[in-house]
Amino acid sequence: MSEDNGRGTNGLGTDPGAEAIEAIAQLFDDYQTGFNDFDAERIADCFALPAIIWQHEKGHVFNDEEELLENVEALLAALEKEGVTYSDFHVSSSHVSGTAALVTLDWQQANDDGDAILEFTCHYQLIQDGDDWAIATVVNE
Repeated sequence: MSEDNGRGTNGLGTDPGAEAIEAIAQLFDDYQTGFNDFDAERIADCFALPAIIWQHEKGHVFNDEEELLENVEALLAALEKEGVTYSDFHVSSSHVSGTAALVTLDWQQANDDGDAILEFTCHYQLIQDGDDWAIATVVNE
């Protein structure tokens, strides 16, 4: 008879790293869907507050959801003006360590014809809050 130590019958249990990777993938799927649906609230829900976004060599601290939503709405309006209708990304690197993660995504934002309008790289620092992961910092290249 084997003792159940909470790690399953084979003693290996679940891989917390695999669970984190799956949860982080879901976070970025939600983030991408927010961009593709032009849904500022869905995008903002992907962030931990306060959040820091570095773009154009300046850091901006967003202390509450209202500030973050204003920024996201302005970004979505700018994308719409440029003709962006679809955003897609490729994970170029990721590292998970405990309740923190670093993920780099290469983004392409395109119009209805599939023509790339914007291509850029973003680096994300994530934190785990309970079972959920959230974006704490974004650095846009």
